[in-house]
Amino acid sequence: MEEDFEFEFTEDPRFSVERYEEMIRNHDQYFFDALAFENIIDYYIEKNDPVKALQVVEYAVSQHPFAVVFLVKQAQLYVVINKVERAFESLTKAEILEPSEADIYTIRGNIYEGLERSEEALENYEKALSLAEVTDDILLHIAYVYQGMGDYYAAINYLKLCLEQNMENQDALYELAFCYDVLDKAEESTQFYQQYIDNEPYSFAAWYNLGNAFNKQALYEKAIDAYDYAILIKENFASAYFNKGNSLVHLDKFNEAIDVYKQTFEYEQPNGDTYCAIGECYEKLEQMEEARSYYKKAVKMDPKLGDGWFGIGVTLDSEERHFEALHFYKKALGLDDNNPDYWFAIADAHYKLKQLEDSEKAYSKVLELNPVDVEAWLDYSSILYEQEKLTNAIETIAEGIKNNPDSADLYYRMVAYLFADGQYNEALTTLEIALKTDPEKYHILFEYLPQLQQNKVIIDIISRYTV
Repeated sequence: MEEDFEFEFTEDPRFSVERYEEMIRNHDQYFFDALAFENIIDYYIEKNDPVKALQVVEYAVSQHPFAVVFLVKQAQLYVVINKVERAFESLTKAEILEPSEADIYTIRGNIYEGLERSEEALENYEKALSLAEVTDDILLHIAYVYQGMGDYYAAINYLKLCLEQNMENQDALYELAFCYDVLDKAEESTQFYQQYIDNEPYSFAAWYNLGNAFNKQALYEKAIDAYDYAILIKENFASAYFNKGNSLVHLDKFNEAIDVYKQTFEYEQPNGDTYCAIGECYEKLEQMEEARSYYKKAVKMDPKLGDGWFGIGVTLDSEERHFEALHFYKKALGLDDNNPDYWFAIADAHYKLKQLEDSEKAYSKVLELNPVDVEAWLDYSSILYEQEKLTNAIETIAEGIKNNPDSADLYYRMVAYLFADGQYNEALTTLEIALKTDPEKYHILFEYLPQLQQNKVIIDIISRYTV
C-alpha cells in the first residue's frame, strides 16, 4: 500500500502514462496526483482517443472528487463523443464546487453555440468574460454566435475587442475580414487592416486580409503588393500566392499568374482549384491544349470540380468540337445545375449543333437564373428571329429591357426587330431611347440590319446624337 501512494510529487508525463497502463493491465489501483492525471488525459486526447481519456477522467474524479479541472475535462470529452446531457451534468457539478471557474461557462457556451441556442450561449460567454483572466477566445466565440444570428456588426465589435486583447489572434483577423466581406464593407476593411499593420507590421495574416480587401475593390496592384508583404513575412503562405495569382489574372497578366499559381505547389499539395486556375490562364492565352491538360488534372484530383469539366468543354468548343464540348458541359451541370454560365455554354453548343429547340430551353434557363445577362437575352432572341418567330423575339427583348433598363445593346436590337416587323414609329421611338442611353453604340443596329444604313430618317436621328 505504501508503494502505491508514494507518487504525490509531479511525475514525468511518460512515466505517468506507463504507470497508468500498467495499472490497467494488472487490474490494480494506483494513486496519481492531479497533475499526473492531467498529463495522462492529455496524452490520450493527443492520440485522438477520447474514450480512453474519459476513462482516465472518471478514475481521476474518483480519486480527486473536489478537483473541478476533471469535471471540466469530463464535460469536454462528453461533448466530443456527443453525450451533451452528460456534459451539462458534469458542468453543473463543477459549478457547485467552484462557481467562479470561467471554463465552466465557456464550455457551456460552446455547447449552446453548437446547439444554435444563441441567447443561452451568449449568457454563458458573458459570465465567462467576467471571470476569465484571458478573454480573447471568449470574445471570438461571442463573435461567432453573432455571426450565426446574422448580426455581423455586433460580430465586428467583438472581433475588434478580441484583437485588442490579443493582436495575434489569427482567427479573429480572418473572421473580421469575412464579416466585412459579407457586409460589402471593403473600404472599412482596408482602413482597419492598414491601422492594424501600423501596430503589427509583421502580421502576415493582416497583410493577406488587406490584399483581399484591395482585391474586393478591384485595386489589384495594391492587392499584389499586400500579398507580396505577406509572402515576405511567411514564405510558405500558399493562400497568399494563390490570391496574388488571382489579382494578376484580373490584370490580364496570365503568364505571371501561372508562375505564381505554380509556386503554391512548393508549399502545399497541388489541388484541383489551383490546376483549374492555371487552366483558365492558358485558356485566356489561347493555348488550348495546355489549358485542357490542366483542366484534366483538376478533375482527376477533384471529380466534383464543375469548373474543371466546364473548362475542358470550353477548350473543345474553341476547336469546333461542339458535340464533345456539350458532353463536358453537361458533366459540369450535373454538379451544379443552377450555374447560369454552364447553361449558357450548353445553349450555345446546342445552337452550333443546329439543335435550336434545346438551345432555346437552355437560354430560358440562363435567364431564369440570371436575368441581367444581356448577352443571353440577345442570343435567345436571335434564335427566335432566325426561325422567323419575330413576335416572340420582340417579346423576349422587351423582357430583357425590363430587367436591364440601362442596356443600350437591348434597345438597339429592339429597333432592328421592330423595323423588321414593320413597326416603324415604335422603332424610331426606341432608337431615340437607345441613342440617349449610349449614342456611341449605334453601329450595333447596322451590324444586325445593314440595310438600315440607307435609311435617311435613321441617319438623321443618329446624327443628332453623335455630332
